[in-house]
Amino acid sequence: MSDQAGLGEQALNKVAEMGISSQLDEVENLDVDIKTDPFKLMQGQVDEVTVEGEGLVMQGDLRIEELDMHMSGVAINSLSAAFGKIELTKPTDASTHVVLLESDLNRAFNSEFIRDKLQNQQIQINGQPMTIDPQQVDFRLPGEGKVALNATILLRETGETKQVAFTAVPQVSTSGQTVTLEDVQYGEGEELSPELTKALVDQTSELLNLTNFDLEGMTLKINALKVEAGKLTLEAQAHVEQIPTA
Repeated sequence: MSDQAGLGEQALNKVAEMGISSQLDEVENLDVDIKTDPFKLMQGQVDEVTVEGEGLVMQGDLRIEELDMHMSGVAINSLSAAFGKIELTKPTDASTHVVLLESDLNRAFNSEFIRDKLQNQQIQINGQPMTIDPQQVDFRLPGEGKVALNATILLRETGETKQVAFTAVPQVSTSGQTVTLEDVQYGEGEELSPELTKALVDQTSELLNLTNFDLEGMTLKINALKVEAGKLTLEAQAHVEQIPTA
């Protein structure tokens, strides 16, 4: 490969890295590798684009331990590329691998982003309307394909603190766009409130939904979801209309 080709690729790599980083709250490590040659670049053709990231913090304080994205046969605007910009001339698909750790999901549950969604919800407990304030949410991945949640909830009207605990099995919807929790099993004691449990189940599903991972110009569809002890792995297809620019 000529030095010119190498420099051209390096410039585009940096532009793509800056663009993706601008969409994230925090980045520990991000590497974009664009492979092409000067002649193909002049024709607006890129052989492949690989994105590898570690410790990427998305909106809502959700940290991704590992991200691998691979796309091939990418068509770009050759004139824009000459000026160091990446502009796709047609959408492309990318295979995507995402790893989430139990500790990162637990942190996200206790973030202001999630607390604000749960805070001040009015629910019925024993026929009485109550306002809930989540104090602490303990999210775990115990293995066997399950997620487990134990939440400490303050009932504002009475000042009482209640525990809500359940395990459930995450399932990918047929559309591949959302994750639902099936086979919900409650912890010890009676269920405090069906409404409260539903609010926590819904919030768990929402946190696992792929809309949390969408970057500008990219949408994801889940192909497979694997839940192991301590980590959750998503295999997805990304529909890429644009690679984010800073």
